[in-house]
Amino acid sequence: MAHSPLYVKALPLQELDDVDSIKTEIGDGNILIVRITPLAKKSVDETKLAITELTDHVKSIGGDIARLGEERIVITPPGVKIWRRETAGSESAIAAPLQKETLPGTG
Repeated sequence: MAHSPLYVKALPLQELDDVDSIKTEIGDGNILIVRITPLAKKSVDETKLAITELTDHVKSIGGDIARLGEERIVITPPGVKIWRRETAGSESAIAAPLQKETLPGTG
């Protein structure tokens, strides 16, 4: 049985309507690095709404979501977890600012 490939994709969140396509990408099993700055420059409220909707969706399907610095979030499908230095605050990983750090093996 052939499996479709798993991709790591970098996508911008430019408007609230992009949330649906991001959900589709996660449903397809892809790992996403989403730049939230384009929407944040337009509307902080819409950015919060988009992140809340994505967080609820990702948790409901068993995926994972976390913040990468000030401009990006990473979203993974079910079965792929994001390593966090501090596990106590992992539930609020998006809301809490993360220190800039390199991932193990990258730097």
